[in-house]
Formats: sequence, structure tokens, C-alpha cells
Amino acid sequence: MPTARALPDVKDRLWKELALKAELITDGVGITQEALDLIRPGQGVQEQVHCLFEMDFDTHDFELPSGFDLPLGLSVPFRWNQRSDNVITAEGGRAILVHRGHAHGEVKFHPRPAYYGKTTSDGQDMSTVGALYQHRALFVAYSNECSYKDKGEDCLFCNINYTKDTYGEKRGIFWKTAGQIGETAAEAFREGLIDHVTISGGVIPERRELEYYLDVAEAIQSHTGREDFNGTAVVAAPLDLRQIDRFREAGYRTTAMNIEIWDKSYYDTICPGKARGGGGWDHWVKALKYAVGVFGHGRVRSNMVAGIEPKKKTVEGIHVLTGEGVVATAGIWCPNPGSELAGHRAPEPGWYLDLAETITAAWKRAGFTFEQVCDCNASSDTLQHDIWRIQDELLPVFAATDAALVEHAA
Repeated sequence: MPTARALPDVKDRLWKELALKAELITDGVGITQEALDLIRPGQGVQEQVHCLFEMDFDTHDFELPSGFDLPLGLSVPFRWNQRSDNVITAEGGRAILVHRGHAHGEVKFHPRPAYYGKTTSDGQDMSTVGALYQHRALFVAYSNECSYKDKGEDCLFCNINYTKDTYGEKRGIFWKTAGQIGETAAEAFREGLIDHVTISGGVIPERRELEYYLDVAEAIQSHTGREDFNGTAVVAAPLDLRQIDRFREAGYRTTAMNIEIWDKSYYDTICPGKARGGGGWDHWVKALKYAVGVFGHGRVRSNMVAGIEPKKKTVEGIHVLTGEGVVATAGIWCPNPGSELAGHRAPEPGWYLDLAETITAAWKRAGFTFEQVCDCNASSDTLQHDIWRIQDELLPVFAATDAALVEHAA
């Protein structure tokens, strides 16, 4: 039997599927009630957890799925947009993606992990403590508290405080204790679901942040029995750079400090809190370079919100930072509801595909390994990670022993 690798059109189909993924994230996707009744988010499939941001185009008071796989296996985070040209419907007991009026094919929703149905020793649902991301990653948002709010200096693209006000504790938004995080991480590891943990949250006072992260690392180590739990500490650039050393000493393998915007003028306007009270753009760049010296080449990440500043500025930042050993990256901007930029439009999907190709090339040119660019990112379910997977034939479709999978996806 011919292998999937022997079929010359596999990559061509994957590139088309990647373009569709870019559109589904950029413009969102609708879903019919019949499809929701079929998949039963929170029962049959993994549901969304509003642990940090509302990433849908609209707020809602019902369960939505966390994501789904396209026919050839590319994973798509679910971003609900009831006005989207792309809609998931139910047909013959299957969930079908209708792409611009034409049935594209069946999509498979991500199964609900077992630990989502379990509680911590103090009775908290584990699903609200740590969200399971695709490609074996646990994401913990310890709080939606951001100190920039008090001064009216939230980043203009951010809806972290709005999400907390909208969904509240009933939807899992509360301050997570170190013990809750340790127990949840231990259960996810025990179930064989993860090999990476990200700890993130809003910007809080520097000393408080450090002490909290140290407690969390100790709790994860204690509950998992793992000295190295492959953790990423997502933090604000500390004014005292020596604190970066302490995160590494505590057991975090990687760290992330998200600069968000590369152009200084845009940065001052879009990120007023970081620009004024967080040390400013120059300090954040200095902190990232310092962190590489502590954690190592390819073990520090910085994200940019792509689509707000000119692409050439974002690309400039990608090249400068990767040249310093920082895994610089950029995601598809969702003009989040409740943010100051709600109602704005992100660039077209092709804009993001082009940027993702640039990022992947920069990563490889910098000598990062695929393991490194996955480990220091909260999620490797991005266009740039998928480009690497397609280029290096890392997807399951390439390992198929016959043509059935590919033919089924045709």
C-alpha cells in the first residue's frame, strides 16, 4: 500500500487547510444549535474555560467548545462569531464545517479530558484551575487581576478585567492557590495529557508576583514529584532584573515577557501601563536579553499582538529578538469584546500567513529547536508552529500507513 508520504498532494492539501485555519481564527466561526446539541460541550467534548481573556467575538452565557480538528488534522481554537461566513452544522450525526456556503468536511472536536470532571482537595473544579491546550500543554491563569486597571492604563487590546467582570467566579475566574495548581498539574501529568505547564495572569506588584510564582513552583514539584516540571513563568519584566534569576532557581525551565508592540510610538499609546509603570519599552527589551543569559538561548519567549502596528515593525521586532536568542512570536489579534479596540478589524488571513512564514523562518535561522519553540509558548497551536510541522512532516497524516486518511479528507 502507498504511504501518505508518497502522495505528492498531501502538503498541498495541508497548505490549503492552514489557509482555512487562518481564516477561521481571524474571522471566527459560527455554530448551529443542532451542532451544539450533537457535540455537548462540557460533556462530550472539551468546553471553553474563560481563564484569562474572552477570545470569542461575542460574550455568551452557554457552553462553547474549546477547539476542533480539520480533516487533515490541523487543530483550530474555537472563536465564536455568529456573523462569520463559516458555520459548523450537524448532518447525519456528524459535525460539518460549511465554508462559505459549501460543505468543507467533517470536523472533530477535542475530547474532554478526564481531570475536567475532578475537583481539588478544597472542592474547586480542576477545569477552572488549569485549561488543557492542544499539543500537551496546561495553561494556568492564576488571576484576572491587573494593576494597570486602577490607573486606567490597561493595554488597549486587552479585556482581562472585562472578562473577570463579565464571567466572574461562576465561570472559573478567581485567584488560584498554589495548592490547587499543584494538584491540577499533578492530575494532568498522571493522565498522560501534558508535558508542559504555563503560569500566567495579570500584572501584579513585583514582589507579590515573585513570591507567588515561587510558591506555585514548589507546589507543582511537591504534588507531581517532578523537580523539572517544564514550566513557563509568564511575568512582567521586573524592575530588578536579578529577580529573573530567582524564577530559574525555583524550577521554571522557561520564561516569557510579552512586549506586545515593537514600534515605540505605538507601544506608548497601546500599552500605557507597561510604558509608564512597567519600566518602558527599553527596559522590557533589556529584561528579555538578560533573561536569555539566565534561561538560555531559545528558552525565553516574547509575544507581539500582530495587526495593530505595521507589519514591517512587527517583523523588525521578530528579527531583533530572535537574533538575541528570544523566541519572538506573534498571534492573530482578536479585537476582544470589552477592550478599547473592540469592534476594530484584524488584518486579512493572508496577512497572518505571511507573517507566520516569516516567524518560522526566523526561528529556524536562530537555531531554535522545535521542542524549544513549543516549550516556551503557552500553546503551540499557532500558524507558525503548523508551518514547521508541515515543512518537517511532523503531523500524524505523514505517518499514515495507507492512503485512507488522505483520501477520506479529500
